[in-house]
Amino acid sequence: MVANPSDREAAARKLVEALGGKLHHMFFAFGQYDVVCLIEGPDDQFMMAGAASVASAGTVSASATTKLMTSAEAMAALKTAGKVTGAYTSPHG
Repeated sequence: MVANPSDREAAARKLVEALGGKLHHMFFAFGQYDVVCLIEGPDDQFMMAGAASVASAGTVSASATTKLMTSAEAMAALKTAGKVTGAYTSPHG
């Protein structure tokens, strides 16, 4: 990239849009990962396809995916948890 810089955001956007998603942001970062992307897609299959496509290019040494939920989605999950609380018991009694 230093000897021959290329716009990785344009490349990422092209892939995400080809899969039917939206690239909201792409940041270069200091830390464990060099790039952080905020991507919106329809389902987990979309994300796996994108990750596999990028990995197949051979330029990624490590990656991680963090699935985000909206507050409304989290509230719905918590309501469901409230309905089934007590259905699971610890093996330790």
